Amino acid sequence: MTIAPGVESATLPPLDYTRTVDRLLVHRDALGEVFLTDLQKIDEDHYAAAAQLPRSHAYYGDHLLRPSAYDPLLVLESCRQAALAGAHRFYGVPADSKFILTQLRLRLHRPQIFLVGEAPFALAMRIRIVDRRERDGRTTGLDYEIDLVDSHDVVIGQAAIGLRFKTPTGYLTLRLNNRHGLALPSSSTYPVSSPGHPVPPHLVGRHNPENVVLVDAAVADGSAHALLRIPAAHASMFDHPQDHLPGMVITEGARQLALFAALDVEGMSTSKTLVTEMDVVFSRFGELEDDTVLTAWVDPFLGNTPRGDSYTLGGPLPAEDTWALPQRLPVRVEATQKGEALCTYSLVLARISV
Repeated sequence: MTIAPGVESATLPPLDYTRTVDRLLVHRDALGEVFLTDLQKIDEDHYAAAAQLPRSHAYYGDHLLRPSAYDPLLVLESCRQAALAGAHRFYGVPADSKFILTQLRLRLHRPQIFLVGEAPFALAMRIRIVDRRERDGRTTGLDYEIDLVDSHDVVIGQAAIGLRFKTPTGYLTLRLNNRHGLALPSSSTYPVSSPGHPVPPHLVGRHNPENVVLVDAAVADGSAHALLRIPAAHASMFDHPQDHLPGMVITEGARQLALFAALDVEGMSTSKTLVTEMDVVFSRFGELEDDTVLTAWVDPFLGNTPRGDSYTLGGPLPAEDTWALPQRLPVRVEATQKGEALCTYSLVLARISV
């Protein structure tokens, strides 16, 4: 294969896509929520992983985007599963450990590659451990950098994951200290309905109202505000009971509010807008009982190329690529509870054209 100028290639060991890994390795109850199919160790600090992205999925496949494309959050979830499984298999993290998500990062250099085609997408990952924390001979944390690789061994993006590991006793102590001694709740007993007015699905790029996580959304002076709906009965976002608000649920809320703000402020259609960059560091646990306030700030002047000029994060598009990205819109989204920040997202939305 000839690699286009400026496009990085990757050499990985052979990877298997015929079956998913043990669901317990990726902390999932439902087999349908497991996307990881293989892990192969390269050396002490590197391993490879494979994931099959489904063409159809009740949550990740529910988008207005046309032409249809794989959800960037599905790509990120595949990376998260690769990080979880690698911690268990290669770095000795016990099965009963509690995992704490500390950071997420995603860059899609070639988002046009993620168009849904006639077969599921075979995603390969080249994973490097950039920081390994240990105490008394036990791995207590791992920071991962991940190259996203397509079936032609071309690097099409990057991701990063941060995880910290606690023993069950250590985790319980941490959570009780965070909660000033209050007993831990469970999403399994959380109310099915949430107060407030749900956002119409099309305003956040969705068909199914069950996948909408924003209520009482409004825009004023270039910023958008909403409360996060906790979909505790959702089969994907809450695959199993949780005692806190999962980072991936907050991430879904941030993505939806960014789309909502981009549509209202900049007129960017949710059927033509995709997240191509995201950075977040989680500083506190999100509690189930407290209101989570999301605020988005849109900056239409940062990162945009002139309308009509083709742009992609990985450089000029090769002739065979079908998408151009004439506009990039940076959006910052903050999540707070009781006035204290849980995390702040830096997102870039791209307006796509065919």
